[in-house]
Amino acid sequence: MNSTHRPIVFTFGPDVIFSLQSLLGTVVIAIFVITFVVQAFQIPSESMENTLLVGDYLLVNKLCYGRGLGTAAMPYQKIARGDVVVFHYPVDPTQHFVKRVIGVPGDHLRMISKKVWINGKLLNEPYVRFLYPAGGTDPGSIFRDNFPRLDAYAIDMEPKWLKEMPKLVEDGQLIVPEGHYFVMGDNRDDSKDSRYWGFVPRENIIGRPLLIYWSVRDWDHRSPTSFLGRLYHVTYAITHFLQITRWNRTLRLVH
Repeated sequence: MNSTHRPIVFTFGPDVIFSLQSLLGTVVIAIFVITFVVQAFQIPSESMENTLLVGDYLLVNKLCYGRGLGTAAMPYQKIARGDVVVFHYPVDPTQHFVKRVIGVPGDHLRMISKKVWINGKLLNEPYVRFLYPAGGTDPGSIFRDNFPRLDAYAIDMEPKWLKEMPKLVEDGQLIVPEGHYFVMGDNRDDSKDSRYWGFVPRENIIGRPLLIYWSVRDWDHRSPTSFLGRLYHVTYAITHFLQITRWNRTLRLVH
């Protein structure tokens, strides 16, 4: 018996085509938003307490400084002293850091007994948190609290910065070069920042945190590497959502 094999032909009606077009449009918009507008970021350390806490999840505004779309596309803000910024860590650009801008290009900066002086004027810093009193006598404390010091160094300074920093010090003040920014954590005594590794280039700055969209307490928020670990991680977060959420911080604007 002869049999004829006919090819199977799939046809798509207008509704299916419209759905595919809508899905594609959604994906394109999502990629655009993630690339140019906002980016999710997680606080991994205590360096910005109490402004930002470990377990805070941020939405970062990437348009505010004209990044990505360029300055001709839309108005942008100038990076200002006091801004909290997210940036690529200059020592390892694969890492994202969040700190506060303390010195802008052209500033003459120094710290005396934990107090920051910019261009000869005391900087008002209501956001700063200190863990230890001023007056420590070990080299690390002297360097941390009285910066820049050429006669005292911290053991965890980046070697490149250790050589470069003295060239930028005049009359006991560090001069911030063009196109660079000096940043520090609000948790001033527990922050590895520009004092230890140098300036942040303008092109490294991604944007500024817009708001805390979720904040978690009493939970290891770091994602495991294994599949089963990630599955348990996500399941725990879903089933304990009400208990682990810091409701007083969720949806809070970042200043």
